[in-house]
Amino acid sequence: MDFNLLIEKISKQYNDDLPFVIFSMPESESATALLQRDNLLYTDVKLTDNGFVFAPFEYEETVFYIPENDSEMLQCQLLKTDVDLTPVDVSKDIKERDKYIKLLNKTIENIKKRRAQKIVISRYKDFVLENFSIEKLIEQLFSTYPNAFKYIWCHPETGIWCGATPETLVHIENDSFKTMALAGTQPFTNKQPVIWGPKELDEQQLVTDAITTSLQRVTSVLKVSNPHTHRAGSLLHLRTDITGILKNGKATLATIAAVVHPTPAVCGSPKKYAKDFIIENEGYDREFYTGFLGPIMDNGASASLMVNLRCMKIFDNTARLFVGGGITLGSQPNEEWQETQNKMQTMLQVLKPML
Repeated sequence: MDFNLLIEKISKQYNDDLPFVIFSMPESESATALLQRDNLLYTDVKLTDNGFVFAPFEYEETVFYIPENDSEMLQCQLLKTDVDLTPVDVSKDIKERDKYIKLLNKTIENIKKRRAQKIVISRYKDFVLENFSIEKLIEQLFSTYPNAFKYIWCHPETGIWCGATPETLVHIENDSFKTMALAGTQPFTNKQPVIWGPKELDEQQLVTDAITTSLQRVTSVLKVSNPHTHRAGSLLHLRTDITGILKNGKATLATIAAVVHPTPAVCGSPKKYAKDFIIENEGYDREFYTGFLGPIMDNGASASLMVNLRCMKIFDNTARLFVGGGITLGSQPNEEWQETQNKMQTMLQVLKPML
């Protein structure tokens, strides 16, 4: 199918207030869309039905999903347009900054008391959209960030969510699986060599150890790569690839999702303390930010579930951008604030023609 025709069909779906999702895998030149035939909100627990799942940060077995059986499925080659990727000026709200830094200091104090090794703290910022267009959103998003998993999810019950995430929660193909540990962030520049400091290296090892430990009970083989630099748009991250074989009959997609989500990259370590701290102290509901999403195929035998990072929610001509960072003993609050400012650029560059 022609990409412009696909956009037309999605536009009609949007105007008819019917659910849809359009997504593209990392390094892919094609996009897939599911246009749901009714406006029901489907839920799933077993993660065995073909379709596209969408789970919140506070995932408790149930996910939303758009079922393949009740949707029109379309695929096409992407037709990319030129996108202005120069940074968007983000106004510095002193009250907003002070509030976030106060929370970061409280987080570091808890880590100093050895209650946790890492806690991921986030915030959101709203941007008014002057001329929102679902067509322009599709064109902008799917013309950028070739290394990322890109998606737009729209449902009357959840609103519009979209993002370009660099992080895989888990990819499954029969008994084989792939996941990753992603931590550490710095702006991409051609002018300087990439150097990672002790804080980023320690955080990366912490995330890797936590993920491999949690996977041991559902895997028979586990292989871990050396950490390497991974580019995600205008940002660089440290990444470790983790692959292996699942235990026969003991590891369903649902059990693996429950084991690895939320990862230390979006929650912290130990998981329970970090999650409780986040819910009690962040001061807002993350909703689907740092949840997971992705397509399920072959009745659960094949799936690509991604962590919902570098994302936003669009409602009432407003785009709510979500950003955060991993806080450890070595964190510097001013640097962490700036990191969240940098992370906003991923979605701001998509929104630029609509601001």
